[in-house]
Amino acid sequence: MPQQPSRTKFYKDKRNGKVMGVCAGIADYTGFDVTLVRIMFLFSVFMSGGSTIPLYFIAGFIADERPAGISMRDEEERKFWQGVRASPRKSAKQIHSQFRDIDRRLADIESFVTSENRVLAQQIDDLK
Repeated sequence: MPQQPSRTKFYKDKRNGKVMGVCAGIADYTGFDVTLVRIMFLFSVFMSGGSTIPLYFIAGFIADERPAGISMRDEEERKFWQGVRASPRKSAKQIHSQFRDIDRRLADIESFVTSENRVLAQQIDDLK
């Protein structure tokens, strides 16, 4: 059974990239706008005298291409996975908190349904 591609790994994104997809991959991984990442890369090229260009090509050759199977359905899902990549522990705490909230709400519904609700019982009897 083949292993599912990781949603927390860095991938170059050739579909949205210009040269090798490294800047588009960085933008997808971090959540920054791809134009901003490209501008920051050009700024780093000028500030370093061009020494970051080989790093770009090394990253382009080493990084895996983004698999088609991990495309995001909507903006909310994309933001979620960027948050997981940025802070896995914080994301786990948020999910745990959401599950506790859902559990508390279900307990409230259960107690309402199973309690002796005379008004509701009377209304049901009136319907018969």
